[in-house]
Amino acid sequence: MSDFDPNKLSVRLHPPITPTNPIIERRYTLTHSDETGDLFLDVGTNFNLNAIDWQLRDEVLAEWIQATDTQHQLLGYAYVDGGDFSLEEAAFRYNIFLKEMPLALKAIVYGDLPLYEQHPYLLDQPIFIEYHSSFPAFQNSLYYGTPRDILNGIFHSQHTKK
Repeated sequence: MSDFDPNKLSVRLHPPITPTNPIIERRYTLTHSDETGDLFLDVGTNFNLNAIDWQLRDEVLAEWIQATDTQHQLLGYAYVDGGDFSLEEAAFRYNIFLKEMPLALKAIVYGDLPLYEQHPYLLDQPIFIEYHSSFPAFQNSLYYGTPRDILNGIFHSQHTKK
């Protein structure tokens, strides 16, 4: 796994998103450059579809949702395949996502530190990533701990559903 370098992270906030609000409808689009290793995080009320490389589909998307009356959840999405890749290609993509997800989550959480300073309870809310695939072996949801875990370098990866 690549090490997270905050100097390689660029963050763009898209109004009406501010550094600290809103929480619900706060959506993250994380992309990267294979050549430079730079990470690009867009934070807005919509995913930044213009930032996605529709040929590679190696972005990580995430959003804050209201999980219960008292709990939020950071829910992410990784596109493994939609029938457009062979089983071998899908397996390769899935394993790359698994390997790089801790880095991606660290970039998403680190890139939005003012949100956690204003709303510290979010540091202890769960993170789930849904892996989307046409192959049942790669179609699942994994629990990755909390933003606090991510910032402390503790990475959970536990199958939960699907």
